[in-house]
Amino acid sequence: MFNIFYVFIWLITWLPLRVLYIFSDFAFVIVAFIIRYRKKIVRQNLQRSFPNKTKNELRKIELRFYRFFCDVFIETIYEIHCSKSEILKRMDFGNIDVLLEQYEKGRSPLLMSAHYGNWEWGAALSLLLPTESPLYNVYKKVNNKKFDIFMQEIRIKFTSKNVETQNLALTMLQLKKEGRLAMFGLISDQSPWSKNIQHWMTFLNQDTAVIIGTEQLAKKFNYPVFLMHINRVKRGYYKLENIPISLEPKLTAEYEITEKYFRLLEEKINLSPEYWLWTHNRWKNTRQVQN
Repeated sequence: MFNIFYVFIWLITWLPLRVLYIFSDFAFVIVAFIIRYRKKIVRQNLQRSFPNKTKNELRKIELRFYRFFCDVFIETIYEIHCSKSEILKRMDFGNIDVLLEQYEKGRSPLLMSAHYGNWEWGAALSLLLPTESPLYNVYKKVNNKKFDIFMQEIRIKFTSKNVETQNLALTMLQLKKEGRLAMFGLISDQSPWSKNIQHWMTFLNQDTAVIIGTEQLAKKFNYPVFLMHINRVKRGYYKLENIPISLEPKLTAEYEITEKYFRLLEEKINLSPEYWLWTHNRWKNTRQVQN
């Protein structure tokens, strides 16, 4: 089944992106109104995150989200044939100089990203980095082996590298021993496993269990931490903003880095909520269950 899927998308992604968006428009109708993909989770997440918004306002956000959700899927598979020159036209990497300054200081930045905007296109940042100091995409394997390989290949298309979460610390240590610099991109808005919960905070008006692994690594290596925010400019175009979270992690209080990341992310989501991944069951953990 996957092979048929792969052949199909390999063929259609030769089409220009403006044509592929027609497929996205059709998919939006199917996903939002026929399949109603994770509709219950989406509505519950929106209602709890924005308790002061009216039902009408929430429905508008919901529909805008599903439309964008389909666009992101199309944009992601489009990477199969997308050229380096085109991705650089579609992705404005903004203030990348603040990251390169850290290289000049002999330090490897940790980039805390989120399921916001087109997070997959963020890997193209590596095109603007020195060949010997690329971006490492930190990821978790998915159960479907063929799909996992497919996504890994897409993520390294633009010179970045992949590293599994469980191998990240060892990779960072090895690079440091070799005197090599790199950047590490981490999707940091996911839910931790219930048995690994170490910190709770209020995020989008809800009691939220958060992952603190990036903060722990930042303090261990004293590497600077940035929020890599990918904002949608218009359909098919994005601008990246690198916001300093901590330049001296060892000097921060416990959970300070993690909480600042979520505060910044919350601000961005409140500005344009349709660009965050509302289908994710983000609040499946509760203190009662965890205890």
